[in-house]
Amino acid sequence: MNANAPIKPPLAIDTLVLHGGTFRTDPATSAVAVPIYQTTSFAFESTEKAKRISRFEEIAYTYSRVANPTVDAFEQRLAQLEGGVAALGVASGQAATAVAVLALVQAGDNIVASQGLYGGTVNFFRERLKQFGIEARFVDSTDPENFRRATDGRTRLYFGETLPNPKLTVFPIREVADIGRPLGIPLIIDNTASPLAAKPLDHGAAIVVYSATKYIGGHGTTIGGAIVDGGNFPWADFPERQPLINNPDPAYDNRSYVELAAALGGPIAYVVRARAAIVRDLGPSLSPQNAFQLIQGLETLPLRLERHFSNARTVAEFLSRHPKVARVIFPGLQTGEDKRRADTYLSGGYGALIGFEPTGGEQSALAFIDNLKLVYHLANIGDARTLAIHPFSTTHGQLSEAEKAAAGVTPAFVRLSIGIENPVDIIADIEQALARV
Repeated sequence: MNANAPIKPPLAIDTLVLHGGTFRTDPATSAVAVPIYQTTSFAFESTEKAKRISRFEEIAYTYSRVANPTVDAFEQRLAQLEGGVAALGVASGQAATAVAVLALVQAGDNIVASQGLYGGTVNFFRERLKQFGIEARFVDSTDPENFRRATDGRTRLYFGETLPNPKLTVFPIREVADIGRPLGIPLIIDNTASPLAAKPLDHGAAIVVYSATKYIGGHGTTIGGAIVDGGNFPWADFPERQPLINNPDPAYDNRSYVELAAALGGPIAYVVRARAAIVRDLGPSLSPQNAFQLIQGLETLPLRLERHFSNARTVAEFLSRHPKVARVIFPGLQTGEDKRRADTYLSGGYGALIGFEPTGGEQSALAFIDNLKLVYHLANIGDARTLAIHPFSTTHGQLSEAEKAAAGVTPAFVRLSIGIENPVDIIADIEQALARV
């Protein structure tokens, strides 16, 4: 057997995280761990080959802003895990959202997005896209038909989060995807809070984005993001709805990205445009060092998530019984339509985020956080450690009062990101902090 030959799927998820992609061993040294290719540039075999690669007629490495072997290994493994055809690693989760959207929109266009999004995403859509002449229309995803109602001839994409942070009411992926697809409108889903728990591409989403900083990295050490192209959207069928994919690009000899993808041999028109037109020109690249760190995170992701999810369920049930807690927000404890969607889309687990409101309102929420000893107070999720934050004054502080309310952020809301510590210790710290409010 060739030691460098990749292991062919199908493989179980907990095997894929270790063996996914084409990397088996480093051909130069036989190293099993993916090397960190800390280089800016790659030598060309010939002037003809250099020309072909630079024009995206052939896939190979030229410059690490565009592609790098360490980053490529991360991209391949994540694409396989997600069930997509290709992935694109970028510098952060915010960069992933920006690149994913900017690949499809230009001045005069609009997007339709759920109200229940991370505050930074809302601010980017509302304020920064406006600078480019692009409108973001926010709708209540409780009724999927609101996406259809907000759509017009210049709508280019729909956007939602599988497990909105911090509202934690699961997005109706299939329902919204089925509205958009006949219209030529792809659904982009941010799956940051529910990796492996949810598989948006299986439910009709066209593109998935991640802040890999969170659960994928998993240790609070590394900033990174990723976009996964499902390869399941018929871009060529909608030349008027998706002009940036279908129209000739002067930068690539007036070929469209549908044509480029066909020449490269796969249904990768979207990710080729994201890489060639957005990342190449704007430069939000994932560094090789960070890609290496994210690969290490991927390799233990299933094991960590099992503990994250189990601990979160235990903590949510504890909070639901506590006399100083007025309300608990956790998908596993929801009822009615919210519970149906949670069960449908979070088939691999209900996640590790919990929201709750203490009985004393905002001042009690702030006092609770200030009295935590084991649990860290910081603006992140998906760390191996348990974390707490007051979204109203921090992560969603840039939003208006109405936008905060639409996102489920009240003055008394506390968000917990449950880690992998012993659950007895997590609960003991929460209990002593509640006793002091």
